[in-house]
Amino acid sequence: MAEILESAGTAVLYGLVGFAVMAAGFVALDWVTPGKLFHVVWTERNRGAAVILAGQTLAVGLVIEQSIRASESELGLVMGLFSTLLYGLAGVVVMTLASLVVGVLTPGRLGAAVLDDQDGRPHPAAWVQAALYLGTAFMVGAAVS
Repeated sequence: MAEILESAGTAVLYGLVGFAVMAAGFVALDWVTPGKLFHVVWTERNRGAAVILAGQTLAVGLVIEQSIRASESELGLVMGLFSTLLYGLAGVVVMTLASLVVGVLTPGRLGAAVLDDQDGRPHPAAWVQAALYLGTAFMVGAAVS
């Protein structure tokens, strides 16, 4: 029973670290998209913003999952949590930089295009942006594992 409780406590701690990294990812995504992301998704119900937020959330989750796997070591729980935090934040940084680079290379402002819903459908750029986050997450995940 003690082992189960210890494992549950460890899961909660890693979950809190993962949530902190997801929150940092949300802030970074809010920074690179026009308007306040929370308002654009939940109040305006913008599908393009929801697509990229969902893609980025999945991507951060993938990076966190690989970071947790890579953090298992003899160095103990604290170092595991710390390395997961650093790997996760590195993933958010790389995703944000990739988004900015793609934004520079595409016509117009990518963030504005992503939010341009027409007839209730997200702009195709929203799907590309979401895939960019996921692809970046696989690369970062492979690097940390």
